[in-house]
Amino acid sequence: MRQTEAQIGNSGVDKWRPIMGKIWLCAMLLSFWPALGLAQTTEELVNDGKDTENVTTQSMGYDRKSYSPLKQINKSNVKRLVPIWSTSLMNDQGELAAPTIYKGVMYVINGQWSFAIDVGTGRMIWRTPVELESGVQRNAYNRGAATIYNGKLFRVTIDNHVLALDMETGKVLWNQKFADLRDGYYATGGPIIANGVLISGVSGGESTTRGFLDGWDPDTGKRLWRRYTIPAPGEPGSETWPKDSDAWTRGGGPTWRSGSYDPQLDLVYWGTGNAEPYDPKPRGDLDSLFTSSVLAIRPKTGELFCYFQYTPNDIYDVDATDEHVLADIPVDGQLRKVMIQANKNGFLYVLDRTNCKLIAAHPYVKVNWATGIDMATGRPVLSDVHKRFLAGEEVEIWPSRGTNAVPIAFNPNTGLIYASTWNVPRVQQITPPKPLVIGGASTGVRSRFPEPQPGDVLGHFAAINPLTGEKKWEIPLTDLPSSAGMLATGGGLVFTGKLSGEFIALDETTGKTLWQFKTGSSVNSTAITYTHKGRQYVTIASGLGGVLATRYAARKMPTGGSVWTFALLAE
Repeated sequence: MRQTEAQIGNSGVDKWRPIMGKIWLCAMLLSFWPALGLAQTTEELVNDGKDTENVTTQSMGYDRKSYSPLKQINKSNVKRLVPIWSTSLMNDQGELAAPTIYKGVMYVINGQWSFAIDVGTGRMIWRTPVELESGVQRNAYNRGAATIYNGKLFRVTIDNHVLALDMETGKVLWNQKFADLRDGYYATGGPIIANGVLISGVSGGESTTRGFLDGWDPDTGKRLWRRYTIPAPGEPGSETWPKDSDAWTRGGGPTWRSGSYDPQLDLVYWGTGNAEPYDPKPRGDLDSLFTSSVLAIRPKTGELFCYFQYTPNDIYDVDATDEHVLADIPVDGQLRKVMIQANKNGFLYVLDRTNCKLIAAHPYVKVNWATGIDMATGRPVLSDVHKRFLAGEEVEIWPSRGTNAVPIAFNPNTGLIYASTWNVPRVQQITPPKPLVIGGASTGVRSRFPEPQPGDVLGHFAAINPLTGEKKWEIPLTDLPSSAGMLATGGGLVFTGKLSGEFIALDETTGKTLWQFKTGSSVNSTAITYTHKGRQYVTIASGLGGVLATRYAARKMPTGGSVWTFALLAE
């Protein structure tokens, strides 16, 4: 059983230490008892953002807008923003998750720990270590956020466990293993709660895996359903896999980011990853449903309601796992329920979320693998890069990714998407076939990233009209791209960060940097903002982590996780 650090004694060293630890834990809990409050309800999750004291879901709402109407901190006074506390997160493997907040307590997770922290002071209430299976060699990090519901904190661990912790004590209440590392699976994405069901995904699209989503009973940990992203023979979509082949058993389609949820439609929208292998020959050079797609599913059953495939026959690892922003916006004079995704393939999409039909698609970064999107079919119009790649040439693909697996923001007042984009190609070539090893890498290609030169523009901060693709502004990032998410506010600000360690506030109108603060490591996470006792706070986690962020910044930035909270300096 996984225990809190406060409950772990050192038998044989000091027989009284376990007892003292329990006394200390009780004292800590009693001192903070008023802050811990009651359990979170479905209504509180649905209304996240309306009660500004709490941040109960990822991206500050089921709609994943990463937007707050708060405007105490605004363009005219942001220069007075100062840190009011910071605390170590005891971790060198990366801080990619955003905090959640309930009743004055902040919940923070990383690959090594789960924390409860007092919002006002930064004082730790409890911490629980992540106890991994033996033999785990992957760096352990978590995307998304700590997921909270009905008095429990839910999270995944790198070794394919989903678990529930008591929010008051940090004690592990249940722990379920859902896949095996030896089969190529691992887990980094935050689960979500939708209509009372805990839904979690899985990573491993570069390995011999078949992606899936799981639905869990949050009270007991009982698995309620499993929705595979690759259909078995005879199931809808199986016609897009070769007949008389077992390619579907390892077809990819991982679900390693998190979903969004529309409570009115009772639909969860979850993106899926690349087809496996990238070399399409073992897959019959077919569309390979439901890879590189968005799935709209019923949370109670996992039933598929509708889908849209962004990149049929994905051969470049330009997957669709990024979160979908839900918004109601005017389209041709009619208010439409839409979902918006800045797809890794380089196109910004707007879909009707009631039926998964395409409304708009425009490139938001340099794209050379396709010349556009056919609006009648929704399919990309392929360039000669596709043919040259299949002929065995080494090709340079733009983009290697449009963004690096981080949330965009949508401000309903401006109607704009705010994104940190990448300006980096990938060079890729098909390799000779080799024997399949279960759990091993099986992309079927050799790939590399060109070595950047000093002064190269490797990415941008951008404000984009999702319906037209027009960029209101675009700020170049030289030498290092950004792997931070975006947060838009009613104060006219966009908060984000840099691999070089700065936490920054941009002017939503111009993109100009109005304020910045140097943290101790790279900023790879997404900020949140909220009020505490009537005062607006902004919080961000800092700590270099993630494969590509580490590749670009490891020689320039130290590791070390911490969480920072800021407020305005009193006049």
